Amino acid sequence: MNSVHQLEDFLRSREIAPIFNEDIIPYLSLYHFEKGETICSQGEAAEFLYILVKGKVKIFTTSEDGKTLILSFKTPLEVIGDIEYIQKINTINTVEAVSPVIMIGVRQNTVREFLNEHPPFLQFLLDIITRKFYIKSQFMRHNIMYPVETRLASYLVSVAYDENDALVNGMVSTSNLTDIANLIGTSYRHLNRVIKEFCIAGLVERKKGTIMIKDLEGLKLAAKENLYE
Repeated sequence: MNSVHQLEDFLRSREIAPIFNEDIIPYLSLYHFEKGETICSQGEAAEFLYILVKGKVKIFTTSEDGKTLILSFKTPLEVIGDIEYIQKINTINTVEAVSPVIMIGVRQNTVREFLNEHPPFLQFLLDIITRKFYIKSQFMRHNIMYPVETRLASYLVSVAYDENDALVNGMVSTSNLTDIANLIGTSYRHLNRVIKEFCIAGLVERKKGTIMIKDLEGLKLAAKENLYE
């Protein structure tokens, strides 16, 4: 299938064709990213507006001393660059592909030229941005109300599987346990205790600097819900 037909299929199947007008359609393109590839980087000029139509991405921020903090995982439909577009600012966070990813992309200056006064597109952005604030509120509530076991299980499910529950990365490096602890709101020591409990329960296996997922359904049961998506 050529890229034009594939783009048309995504516009129809994801029911996003109505948010665009005919003028901007020729400027839309499909962008493919492999697992581990950076889609946009914190601090860079925000050149594109992307709509995630296939795959899963990880969003994280990096401090001045090089420490990273994972903020969330996103699956379709999601917009990357919306806040930057509205505020006219540089990219806030780094976005990385967790699985093979397909985005519909268009340059932000083209969006301003053709869609700035197009109500369906503006309503779409409003829906997306308000949903992000809602998810952020829920995330903060979860990190307060749910035990570390639930939060860690949800993290492992989020990082290892795509939106179709297909395994994309069944192993998590133990080199970033501090980042994971920061994300789920616990100490490094407590996190290690919970990982040991998961190993005993047969949910994961820890060896050679990695945590290998052994029981997806067990982790989903422990997670209760996807806290980070």
